[in-house]
Amino acid sequence: MSAPSMEDSSRMQGVSPVKGDLAAHAPVQPGIAVTDGSVELSEPESGIWRPVPLVWISVAWHLACLLALVWRPGDWPYWLGLLALNHLLLTVLVFLPRNRWLGRTLTRLPPDARGRRQVALTFDDGPDPVVTPQVLDLLDRHGARASFFCIGSRVRQHPELVREIVARGHTVENHGDAHSPIFALWGMARMRRDIAAMQQSLRDAGVPPARFFRPTAGFRNPLLDPVLARMGLQLAMWERRSFDTRDGNPARVLARLVRGLAAGDILLLHDGNSAVTTDGRPVVLEVLPQLLRRLQQAGLQPVHLREALAPQTSVHPDPDAQTLLARLAHQDP
Repeated sequence: MSAPSMEDSSRMQGVSPVKGDLAAHAPVQPGIAVTDGSVELSEPESGIWRPVPLVWISVAWHLACLLALVWRPGDWPYWLGLLALNHLLLTVLVFLPRNRWLGRTLTRLPPDARGRRQVALTFDDGPDPVVTPQVLDLLDRHGARASFFCIGSRVRQHPELVREIVARGHTVENHGDAHSPIFALWGMARMRRDIAAMQQSLRDAGVPPARFFRPTAGFRNPLLDPVLARMGLQLAMWERRSFDTRDGNPARVLARLVRGLAAGDILLLHDGNSAVTTDGRPVVLEVLPQLLRRLQQAGLQPVHLREALAPQTSVHPDPDAQTLLARLAHQDP
């Protein structure tokens, strides 16, 4: 059996290769290295946290209330009420997963990916030893790629399945280690430990570390943004959510995903904790084949997040350069 080509190796790592000598001059995103004409995954690089405007507004709000309390202490109930109003706003935003007020959030693919008619398939809560292999088979059958947001504890239980996900050309991303329902109540240190534990589980399983993070149910507090920035991770949410952990009706689940479906959408399904149909079959296995057919009919290409966000290099050969190379090739050494 012949050795796998560089292109095959790149696909096994869940990366689309950039071919040609011009790849060396392609723009590089953090955490993506260009070497020998191929895009390869490197370790995530810690970044600088740039607070979103709401953080500065909240800080200024607190300082203003503190100064007002010093100026007119007798009106403390009023100033306390204003502080409570600020915290109420932040609490409401915790339960709005797709909001960008708490930090930079990926909910749709960038314009370049939309121009390529790409959509991103994402699966949460796996790997599941029963459902995930069937999901992989369905994706293979349709030539689709996806990002699997896995739970650290399940990665440690099924490392061979995680390796299979990557070997099939998909990527594994970070869905937390404990998948705690109270993740949004944690402080920075505990969030960092949980996310780092999942990253280490991926390394122990022998697969590339995650580039994207998605919290449990999408709920997070303002402290998550600086944690992800320092760990070199990007928050990834969704444009269309299937609610396939709660609803076992395939028609309703599919309708949520395809209603208004367009290039650039990020779709959320679950290969773990899937609801079941009336005949006891995981609903994701009923919905996915129909979804993939709909995507094909609409001319949309299902990809994983790293492919959608990777820089694309278009090489247009220079005719003069091609002529010169041809002449040199025919010269005697």
